[in-house]
Amino acid sequence: MSELRDELYSLLVPLVGERLIVPRACVAEVIGYQTPADMTNAPPWYLGVVPWNGSSVPVVSFEGALGQALPLVSGRTRIVVFHASEGKLQSGCFGLLTQGFPQLVRIHADVIQPDPSRSFTDRSPVICQVRMVNETPLIPDLQRLELMIAEETSVIP
Repeated sequence: MSELRDELYSLLVPLVGERLIVPRACVAEVIGYQTPADMTNAPPWYLGVVPWNGSSVPVVSFEGALGQALPLVSGRTRIVVFHASEGKLQSGCFGLLTQGFPQLVRIHADVIQPDPSRSFTDRSPVICQVRMVNETPLIPDLQRLELMIAEETSVIP
């Protein structure tokens, strides 16, 4: 029984050239791509809002939030809707552009370890990079990302 408590169901979220690993419980739904409604005066990584479950959900590009080029939209593009845990977003959720369907994985201490080969600034939406088998996914700072979205939402006219 203790073996089950030591495992965490997670999702590997595909980006351009990277993957994120997030607890499954953070994700509300994966939806098909919809073109976000433009946001005037928003930074490039803040793509706009899409309708979801009766509210307008902000959608962002993680690559853009890292200062990288925005990904191109393709037939594989999806939006992963995350629960917002800080209570800063009116919709209670936010969307993240992804380059395909997330992959469900079970992780435990035997298959994951820190990978110090990269470092990230304090203002980055990345906590760290980890190594697991043949993958080196990033652990996103979802609270930081939510605060970044909330800050931009409050200044957009």
